[in-house]
Amino acid sequence: MALAFAREGARVVVNYNNSMARAETVVNEIRSNGGHAVAIQANVGHPDQIDKLIRTAQAKFGKIDIWVNNAGADILTGQGAELTDQEKLQQLIEVDLKGTIACCWALVPVMQEQGRGVIINMSWDLAVHGFHGRNPQMFAAVKAGVLGFSRSFASTYGPEIRANILAPGWIHTSFAEEMMDRKYYESRISEIPLGRFGTPEDVAAAAVFLASDASSYMTGEMIKINGGLS
Repeated sequence: MALAFAREGARVVVNYNNSMARAETVVNEIRSNGGHAVAIQANVGHPDQIDKLIRTAQAKFGKIDIWVNNAGADILTGQGAELTDQEKLQQLIEVDLKGTIACCWALVPVMQEQGRGVIINMSWDLAVHGFHGRNPQMFAAVKAGVLGFSRSFASTYGPEIRANILAPGWIHTSFAEEMMDRKYYESRISEIPLGRFGTPEDVAAAAVFLASDASSYMTGEMIKINGGLS
């Protein structure tokens, strides 16, 4: 998404928590193609760090036109996979749900003063459709909360601020490639009318659309990027 926005001429802030090297790689790629980008460390699970992120972004680029709430707690790999259910749920609530809410609220005075702004929040298609398993139950509960909050937020703060929701389905990420055996992968493919997993570029293209004037009469809407699965 950062690369896609940069190709459209946006000046991009790449927020990271621990992955400084990977954030700098994205920034360097944008700069090497003539764009403007900066990496800023902030854990959106902590409101004081959100304030720092916003202030630093404003200091670098003067204003914030577009904000994508794409941070997510990892409860599936590494140390996250070893957590108890209660610990996993708490992390998802702190980062995915409360982090999204806190960022949106912190942006209200910024975007209202500018007279306009666009926010894109990340949900999950299967939060609406449902999917079996303990981890999906927790993830669905939190991402359904993002959907409900976003629609109420959009209703509250229009017309100055538009807020929409992206709900990706099965996407070809490094996690998907590493965690799925062939049988499980083919089982998921068989459920998708378009017959393939999505790509990060599919999600990025939808984000660019929702941030652009092409979607200027859309707010509080959710777009599923899932090949017709639900």
